[in-house]
Amino acid sequence: MKKAITAIIAVAIIALMAFGYNQAAGHRAHSDEQAEMNPQEIIFEHLGDSYGWEVPFSHSTRIPLPVIVRAQDGSWHVFMSSQLEGGAQYDGFQIAKGGDYNNKVVQILPDGSQFRPVDLSITKNVAGIFIAALLVVLMVFKVKNWYKKNGMKAPRRFTAALEVVVDFVYTDTIRPIMGKEAPKYGPYLLTVFFFILTMNLLGLIVIFPGGANLTGNLAVTAVLAVITFLVTNLTGTKHYWKEMLWPEVPTALKCPVPLMQVIEIFGIFTKPIALMIRLFANMMGGHMVVIVFMLLIFIFGSMFGTAVGAAMTPLSVALSLFMLLLDVLVSFIQAYVFTILSTMFISMAHVHAHAE
Repeated sequence: MKKAITAIIAVAIIALMAFGYNQAAGHRAHSDEQAEMNPQEIIFEHLGDSYGWEVPFSHSTRIPLPVIVRAQDGSWHVFMSSQLEGGAQYDGFQIAKGGDYNNKVVQILPDGSQFRPVDLSITKNVAGIFIAALLVVLMVFKVKNWYKKNGMKAPRRFTAALEVVVDFVYTDTIRPIMGKEAPKYGPYLLTVFFFILTMNLLGLIVIFPGGANLTGNLAVTAVLAVITFLVTNLTGTKHYWKEMLWPEVPTALKCPVPLMQVIEIFGIFTKPIALMIRLFANMMGGHMVVIVFMLLIFIFGSMFGTAVGAAMTPLSVALSLFMLLLDVLVSFIQAYVFTILSTMFISMAHVHAHAE
């Protein structure tokens, strides 16, 4: 019975892969644009931000999102992104194709030139951040409500899994590093961990509410790194700043040329930059590899014909599934690495003078 079920599932998967390939091939064959496939354009289109949320198995249908822009005359305009689909203009605005403002909303001026307005639109990435934040809040309240109703009784299922993760991150990571200050900074560090983890996992889901490449966006990781930078330096002790401005090294290394001061201050900024780049590069790289493996179907199909492309489908899908499973592990690792490094940086800013 199990073998029969496995065979049915395998046949169904192969049929779906073949159907998907034929649909994509047919779409390309009947497209008005007969240009060769551009893998770079496809990759960055999937990894980039957009004004609508893609619907699975459809390249033309999108879930519309609010567009909020300030025109050149200072007036504000609010409308749905569906008004701009297919290169359409609405109220003098359009999504630019090519040029300096590619895939951004621009205002078409009377002389035909483009003006980039102040853009506060709820794009896919912005909506994805709201969804990730909401999910983190729901997870926190799920654990809170359990203990509120059941006291110290052990939770079950998903709540138990959350408790295990919280205990691991806080008890085995934050508290040994932060010591007696762990309760003060634990809430921030746990929030960072679960927020990054949620964004990482949502990025691996291809359908709504997933699909937004949040931690593969440099702006998102930069904001997270800046928050850790502010927490680290605004709460640092006097001895921490003394070590920055007048470190305990031979005088020749800090006066008259402030060599050590420059190195220490430079290190203040390199730490958050390392946090930002590490998270961004790992998540962006993982998503890019998965897309490249899927594109192998179409690359080989365009080079050697439809039959070769269809034959590449099982291998391409298998490699993509392997990378997706690996990305699940990487999602946990990168959230943990960002948290533990943030913990270390904050702890290093809370040093005290040694006893004589």
